[in-house]
Amino acid sequence: MPAIAEKRMTMPEIRTKAKELGITPGKMKKADLIHSIQLAEGCIPCYGTSNGDCPYTDCCFRKDCL
Repeated sequence: MPAIAEKRMTMPEIRTKAKELGITPGKMKKADLIHSIQLAEGCIPCYGTSNGDCPYTDCCFRKDCL
């Protein structure tokens, strides 16, 4: 898993991460793109579903998700 994010990732950063994983972002919405990234990394596609209670402290999307 990536290091804990100290800041929110920008859409260009998210798109770059997606491309590095072989995902073509196209016009995907942010949450859908992040879910695709999470799946490609072998993680649960949980972005935006935590309701402020997330056990994944090393997720690079944590700051934005919470």
